[in-house]
Amino acid sequence: MQGSANLNIMIKAARKAGRSLVKDFREVENLQVSMKGAGDFVSRADVAAENILRDELMGARPTYGWLAEESGAADGKDPTRRWIVDPLDGTTNFLHGLPHWAISIALEHRGQIVAGVVYDAAKDEMFYAEKGNGAWLNDSKRLRVSGRSKMIEAIFATGVPYAAKKTLPATLQDLARLMPECAGVRRWGSAALDLAYVAAGRYDGFWERELQIWDIAAGTLIATEAGALLGPIRQGREVLADGELVVANNNIFDQFAKIIRARD
Repeated sequence: MQGSANLNIMIKAARKAGRSLVKDFREVENLQVSMKGAGDFVSRADVAAENILRDELMGARPTYGWLAEESGAADGKDPTRRWIVDPLDGTTNFLHGLPHWAISIALEHRGQIVAGVVYDAAKDEMFYAEKGNGAWLNDSKRLRVSGRSKMIEAIFATGVPYAAKKTLPATLQDLARLMPECAGVRRWGSAALDLAYVAAGRYDGFWERELQIWDIAAGTLIATEAGALLGPIRQGREVLADGELVVANNNIFDQFAKIIRARD
């Protein structure tokens, strides 16, 4: 797909940061003898990738605002536009040598996400979308959500809360209700890629709580531009502001959402 100038800037930035992360990823396995050492290394890789993204994106559009996981928020001279960036979604996978992590870049205009890129650098898969122009993979593959209409044939993805997160009981209850109704649930450790995989029809749906806007801003646009339906888990909540969502193809969204929302 021929994208806008902004989308081309995003793709170029993602590829450049991706090259840096892939180089570091090849070294991370050698550092796992020391968890602290490996963790420090991944933090440096994460920050280095974000610096590349900031240089590329802000260098091309210096008036835009900025919001990123590592460096936080900064207002731009143009108050209507900002970049929303996660330089490494799937840090734990990266740390453990698992090749399932991504760079996520979104462009927000007047409160709406208008362009999104999720780049799986380890597999060289570039998922991207612009509002109203569909979702795409690499140079020319149009993305569409799956056509499955039977819950028992569907595979879903989620993130299982860990450490200090508070929503483990709710997620375990979700799983108890959902597992008997479907073909399986996957937990692969990157919300950005979970959403991209829904867009590609690899997953039939996805839900999660306690997410950050930079985890999902790009992925939500890619999924919806591929035909997915999306909404908050709890009525009255906002997906990006509150960090919770349920998303699926239109054939099973209502059934899936009813199961996930039952507790709420």
